[in-house]
Amino acid sequence: MTIKFIRDHGQHYRPRMACLAKVEAMVLEMQDSKSGVKSSEQKLNITSIPHVVTGQDILAWIANHMKVDAQEAQTIGTMLVAYGFIYPLQDHKKLILKPDVSLYRFQTPYFWPVQKWKADNTDYAIYLAKRNIRKKGTLDVYEQEYYKNLHKWLNHKWDFIVMQAKEQYRAGKERNKADRVVFDCQERAYWIVHRPPPRTHSAMDYGVDRLIDPNAEEVKGEGAHGVRLICLLRVFFRILKHMTTYKDHDPFLAPCLPSNPWQTDDSSYWDLNMRNVEIPTKMRVERWSFSFFELLNDPRGRTDFKVFLKKEFSGENLAFWEAAEEMKWGTASSISEKAQTIFKTFLAPGAPRWINIDGRTMGLTVKGLEHPHRYVLDAAQTHIFMLMKKDTFYRYLKSPVYKDIQKKALSPAPPSQLEQNAQNRKPGINPIIIWQQEEEERAKAAAAAGPIDIKKLMASKLDRK
Repeated sequence: MTIKFIRDHGQHYRPRMACLAKVEAMVLEMQDSKSGVKSSEQKLNITSIPHVVTGQDILAWIANHMKVDAQEAQTIGTMLVAYGFIYPLQDHKKLILKPDVSLYRFQTPYFWPVQKWKADNTDYAIYLAKRNIRKKGTLDVYEQEYYKNLHKWLNHKWDFIVMQAKEQYRAGKERNKADRVVFDCQERAYWIVHRPPPRTHSAMDYGVDRLIDPNAEEVKGEGAHGVRLICLLRVFFRILKHMTTYKDHDPFLAPCLPSNPWQTDDSSYWDLNMRNVEIPTKMRVERWSFSFFELLNDPRGRTDFKVFLKKEFSGENLAFWEAAEEMKWGTASSISEKAQTIFKTFLAPGAPRWINIDGRTMGLTVKGLEHPHRYVLDAAQTHIFMLMKKDTFYRYLKSPVYKDIQKKALSPAPPSQLEQNAQNRKPGINPIIIWQQEEEERAKAAAAAGPIDIKKLMASKLDRK
């Protein structure tokens, strides 16, 4: 296993960590040499395994130590197996504690869930690659499926994964056979808990990660108060900057120019703000200067930016970014074809629109295109995006291209008197309500004009009395 230095906040920031800490204390008592569960050396196939316990001994210890009946002891023992504190040596896929002479071992503390480190896909890929090397391709069906998916998702660092798997396999062969079998069982038990077979419930599912520890004690003092105050001020100034920038573009705070099409029959607003209108409005052009994302998000702004890049002889950067976006969000059947086209157009030596990126990113991208997927171009796309954002975007805002479009931009007139009258107009009555009222009046009039039945009238009066 790869040693993890970054702790996972998911398990740490859960209320059940207090329960797992109690379980850990109980497991430590179970391993006590004097008062714990009796262990012995047992043979697994032809290998002698030390410190082996049986299921019935574990259940007897739980029942005597915790003063519970056999059924509750069975539930607690199964919970210990499900959380990975104890693992079976024979039927490793069934994470239950059998009340018989089935063989179990206590898991090493490194693999306990209280360690709070995340089961990463890279570690699982290394484990599967190592098993694939040792068993010469004879993995379980669900492990083969995991292996294929991880090969697609982690294609950009698969060489590193295979190298780590070979190193760990070589190091394992240097151990004696008993230690090697024990470590293989421990590692397999860990991944059975954290990557269970399909249609199997995992005890490690804990829901959405929390960013705040609900069990932590509140830090008091002047230093903690100052840190919280600084964080609040940063958030406040960010919100204030955003509000100041976008206040004139907020439809709830600023009027809709030239008129609101939802309140009047005038469609001028839609006509002036079409996707590829020839001359945009001043509000729209001003929004382009807020951020590079705003510029690329507007089709008209992107077209104007292309004109500037063409004059700068760097139009291939935006073309590559658009091609990567199209490949990322396109259909799965067209990924291979688009990847080949992008390679020939932008990345191959002597390509007609070759992009200038660093050698490491180019090497990773070209290697990943051998087995293309949706996100194989992410590294190169991010590099090009940051290059345009930090350099080209600011030169565009100072260029004659942007200044000319600012001068030509339209300034719609304020709302007319017709729209103001429409805003002050009271809503009319729904025609359906009017029709229902008319029908009720007609029914009453028809009932009043008809002959009166004296017997029914007297009977109704008697009923009321």
